[in-house]
Amino acid sequence: MSDLYARENVLALLHEYTASEALRRHAYAVEAAMRAAAERTGHDAVEWGAAGLIHDFDYERYPTMEDHPFRGGEILRERGFPEDFVHDVMAHASHTGLVRESDRARWLFAVDELCGFCMACAMVQPDKKIAQVKVKSVRKKLKKKDFAAAVSREEIAEGAAGVGLEQDELIEHVLTALVPVADDLGL
Repeated sequence: MSDLYARENVLALLHEYTASEALRRHAYAVEAAMRAAAERTGHDAVEWGAAGLIHDFDYERYPTMEDHPFRGGEILRERGFPEDFVHDVMAHASHTGLVRESDRARWLFAVDELCGFCMACAMVQPDKKIAQVKVKSVRKKLKKKDFAAAVSREEIAEGAAGVGLEQDELIEHVLTALVPVADDLGL
């Protein structure tokens, strides 16, 4: 495995382009969910974690659909990341039209929106602890269109199907992955 995927290298790239603490926390959450997915499926947790950590690194500077994640893909290529990695990172955004051919791409798409949604669920808990969020509670909030309204329920459903899980199983996966990194998430 290349040092390219080492957490400190990818984290430095994230921090170079992303100042927002909220966006950094989202990246940490997706990283944790991707590491757990790699372990669950027998893939490289460091490489998958890197994809999760870096997937939105360009969003703060290039927030339009015309630019994100296309500019990020260009930067990753310039930094020496292989094309399959760049493709998988870019494929998390539906508007790219890229086919999610690999397990890594399918999982990144599956956990991205759901991580944000689960974090939103924790923020409305009295103690704001991700460990207190239950699958049933997430499921109930998914039905409320006005709760975390920017989160695409359709993409969450599509993501679960893409990795061959029921939505409840994917929710459980994400919640379980986020608990150990709760301090990094402010939850």
